[in-house]
Amino acid sequence: MRLGRLIEATNAFLFLLPFLLFLAVFVGYGVVRTVYFSLTDYNLFDPPKWVGFQNYVRLFREPDFIRALQHSLAFTLVVTVVQTLFSLLLATVLNQRIRGITFFRTVYYLPSVLSSAAITLIFLWLYQKTGFLNFAVSWVLTYLPLLLTFVGLFVVVQAVQVVFERSRGLPAKPFDLALATASLLLAAAGTFALDLFGVVNPREGVQFKFIWLNTRQEWAGLPIPLWAIVLQNIYTTIPTLMLIYLAGLQDIPKSLYEAASLDGADDWQQFTRITVPMLRPVTFLVITLGLIGTLQVFDQVALISGPGGAPLESTVTLAYYVYNNVFPSGATPKVGLASAAAITLSVLTLVVVLLQRRFGVSERGY
Repeated sequence: MRLGRLIEATNAFLFLLPFLLFLAVFVGYGVVRTVYFSLTDYNLFDPPKWVGFQNYVRLFREPDFIRALQHSLAFTLVVTVVQTLFSLLLATVLNQRIRGITFFRTVYYLPSVLSSAAITLIFLWLYQKTGFLNFAVSWVLTYLPLLLTFVGLFVVVQAVQVVFERSRGLPAKPFDLALATASLLLAAAGTFALDLFGVVNPREGVQFKFIWLNTRQEWAGLPIPLWAIVLQNIYTTIPTLMLIYLAGLQDIPKSLYEAASLDGADDWQQFTRITVPMLRPVTFLVITLGLIGTLQVFDQVALISGPGGAPLESTVTLAYYVYNNVFPSGATPKVGLASAAAITLSVLTLVVVLLQRRFGVSERGY
């Protein structure tokens, strides 16, 4: 019996050996060296000089580090909350049994498959002063009177149809699909007629030229270029988290929804009383991955803050602060300071995850 357990343990260790070697050489050794360099004054060229905790004290006296810390925490809070909510809602929609659902799942997952650098370059084009985003907003502002007219007519026609159907004793819902289709057609015809007779016309000469990148202006306490990175990060990370939620949704027993439906629970009650509680372990994973990923965001900041891009002080995060001190443009590297910032980032990530586990969503489903 002991011999069998020894053989089993040896086989397990042999299977784990490549990973353990990789972990020891590229992670363990790197962490030890980073801790050592954080206690020295080192510039990649001269021998390291022991300075103790001076780098850590110096960090919290540097405006750039404080700014990077504030940006990272705000970025993490906004992106994690928004991407968690939208990924759950999107997964709930794509979990329905409708025709062509595989196609929609594939389309919504594509942004996570593409390279982050390629996506960033595409967004750089979108964020230009004459880019697609400003063009789309200009188009919406131009045709806003017609769009508002269409929405108003749709709401009125839909309400009239629902009231009429209920007066006949039929259980018509406010968002009945058949009635909504008729309302859309009637609203489109009414809007076209009002435009044709000159009652409602689109605006002329509307040009929206918002500066997304080359600015230091702020909105809601954050620089506008950082908001641009927030939008891009949310767009690229929601599909992956959606897939995790989708797997969790498919593990929830259908019998729970059937029993709740028989008891008279509507869709919202089933979502809040069954779906959300049953997905607590999945939500814990999604939030944890979101916190770790957003605190360590780097590539999008590096590309958007490149030559001719957004000002560094408007987009700098902790990870990019570390990189910029090790590889400064035309200046002496500050490896000791960067190492101290890297250790601070690691500790901050660990603390945030532990706080989320203690006071936020638990990994347990009860």
